[in-house]
Amino acid sequence: MAITFRRSWSSPELEQYRDTVVRFLVEHMQPQDEAARQRGHVGHALWRAAGQLGLLCTDIPEQYGGGGGDFRHEAVLYEEMSRRALSGMNAGVHSIVAHYLLSHGTEAQKNRYLPRMAAGEMVGAIAMTEPGTGSDLQAIRTRAVADAQGYSITGSKSFISNGYLAGLVLVVCKTDPAQGSRGISILLVEAQDCPGFRVGRLLDKVGMKAQDTSELFFDDVRVGRDAVLGGQEGCGFSQLMTDLPYERLIIGVLALAAMEGAYEETLRYVRERQAFGQAVMEFQNTRFKLAEIATEIQVGRAFIDRCVEDLVAGRLDTATASMAKLWGSETQGRVIDTCLQLFGGYGYMNEYLIARMYADSRVQRIYGGTSEIMKEVIARAL
Repeated sequence: MAITFRRSWSSPELEQYRDTVVRFLVEHMQPQDEAARQRGHVGHALWRAAGQLGLLCTDIPEQYGGGGGDFRHEAVLYEEMSRRALSGMNAGVHSIVAHYLLSHGTEAQKNRYLPRMAAGEMVGAIAMTEPGTGSDLQAIRTRAVADAQGYSITGSKSFISNGYLAGLVLVVCKTDPAQGSRGISILLVEAQDCPGFRVGRLLDKVGMKAQDTSELFFDDVRVGRDAVLGGQEGCGFSQLMTDLPYERLIIGVLALAAMEGAYEETLRYVRERQAFGQAVMEFQNTRFKLAEIATEIQVGRAFIDRCVEDLVAGRLDTATASMAKLWGSETQGRVIDTCLQLFGGYGYMNEYLIARMYADSRVQRIYGGTSEIMKEVIARAL
């Protein structure tokens, strides 16, 4: 009997939805993936197609144009993209932006942006990182100076996922530098036809080649008083902290699905590949390595599934979500490295899925908070 990895949180309805997701990826995303990798982004048409099919913002209430589901619906999309190394459409960041609006936005902000995000008409990005700041958000230099008409934003951001295609950018900036973390606010900037806003170069990354990651520049960008997320200055830091479990669990879900995809791809390869007159699968080393990987995935499935259930129930805490992100991203790197080794020289060729998975996996230990930051967060909860 073949080993299977069952999800404790799934249901017949969710598996039917999974079939819809898989058809979309196979028909719309996979055929365009190589071209997207060459140009550095998937284009707006793919986002709109996903929106039209109801694949975006699935856990946003229907009253705001969302799917009215929960995080499990989101997880299905993340899993099926990750297991195929389809990293071009960063639906995770898009959903994180939507949740900042849902959790902290005014009713006017929710009604203005969430339906357009769910439809794929407006891609969401969040601009936190700056050259030289990394995870130290209190060191950001981007300023928003208030006057009678609104705010003037000046500064630059780097490593911004969805930055090139973004229609809505949540800009983390200082509205009162003298107040430290209490002087940080999140301002909403509509990118289209916005004077002073400029998208810099698409960054040349080691992996995730189809995903647009760019620099953003703000040169006296004018926004109104109603552009502050939630309508009140100085709440940006606390707003960022409250949504961290959601973001970090997304990375854990992506990591585990990538491991499953790599395992399945490697299993197919070693059964077909011949060496010394027999299938590579017949060597004890191959079988033992795959047995170890299958065990890692099965154990990880129990933990990540529990985290998914806890998030849906509203009880996932920051330390546990950080564990999911830490364990998932670190284990993903080890597992995919082992799988690539079983491919031999072919595993190093970009035309093979395992090579793309290997390159894509490295950033998982960096974005969303580095592994070192995750250990610090967990240690504080000991």
